[in-house]
Amino acid sequence: MQMHSPKEIIDINMSSAVNKANLRLRKMIVLGILAGMFIALGGVSSQTASHAITNVSLAKIAAGTVFPIGLLMIVLVGGELFTGNCLMIMATLDKQIRVRRFLRNLFVVFFSNVIGALIIALLVFFSGNLDLSGGALGGYTISVAVEKVSHSTIRGITSGFLCNLFVCMAVLKGAAAKEVAGKIQATWFPIFAFVICGFEHIVANMYFIPIGLLAKTNPLYVQQAETVYNVTAEKLATLTVPNILNNFIPVTIGNVLGGLFIGLMLYFVNVHADKITE
Repeated sequence: MQMHSPKEIIDINMSSAVNKANLRLRKMIVLGILAGMFIALGGVSSQTASHAITNVSLAKIAAGTVFPIGLLMIVLVGGELFTGNCLMIMATLDKQIRVRRFLRNLFVVFFSNVIGALIIALLVFFSGNLDLSGGALGGYTISVAVEKVSHSTIRGITSGFLCNLFVCMAVLKGAAAKEVAGKIQATWFPIFAFVICGFEHIVANMYFIPIGLLAKTNPLYVQQAETVYNVTAEKLATLTVPNILNNFIPVTIGNVLGGLFIGLMLYFVNVHADKITE
C-alpha cells in the first residue's frame, strides 16, 4: 500500500488549509452543511445499530463500526468539518494563511455543520426511524441526549480534547494513503476508537442532542426511555434547548484544544524543528 511520509502529510494538510481558507463563503457554507449531514448520518446509523444491544461493550463496538461512515464520506467526497479544520493552525503558524482567515473558516464551518446536522435530525424524526423496536430507538435517542447535557464542564472539555486527537489523526492518516482502500482503512480505525471510548465530538452532538429533543415530544419514545433505559422524569427535565449549551460549550472548547494541540506538536516536529536545524 502506497503512502506519504509524515512530512508530506503535513505539507498536504497545509496546502489543503490554504484552499479551505480561501473558499468563497457560499461554497464554504454548502460544504459545511454537507459535512454536518454526513456526520449526522453516521450518528443515525450508529444508534440504529447499537440501541438494542444490552451488553455495553458490544453496543459500543457496533456503534464504533458504523459511525466512521460519516468522516469517510467527507474524506472521499468532500466537506468542511469544524473539528478537522482545527488543523489549519499548522498553515497559520507557517504564515501560509492569516489568523483571521483561519478563524473565519472555523466560525462559518461550525454553524454550517449545525445546519447540516439539524436537517438530518428533522428528516430522521419524521422518517419513522425512531419507531424501530417498538419505539425503543426513540427512547435510546432520548437517553443519549439526556446523558450528554448532564456532563460536567471538565468532563466535556477533557472528553472533547481526547476525541479530537482521534479525529485529527484520522484526517491526517486519510491524507497519508494514496489509494481509496488505504484512505478508508486509515480513517476508520481512529474514529472507531473514539466512539468505543465514548469521547465527545461536537459535530456529532449537533445531531445527537437535537434528535433527542425531538424524540422527547413523542410520548411513546418517552415511555420507552423511562422503562427500557431508566431515564427518570427528573433527568428528562434536564433535556431542554438552553441546556444544549451545557454540552456544546465545553465540548467545543475541548475539541478545539485537542485539534490545536496535535497541530502544534506535528508542526513543530515536521516543520519548525527542521527550520531550526537549517
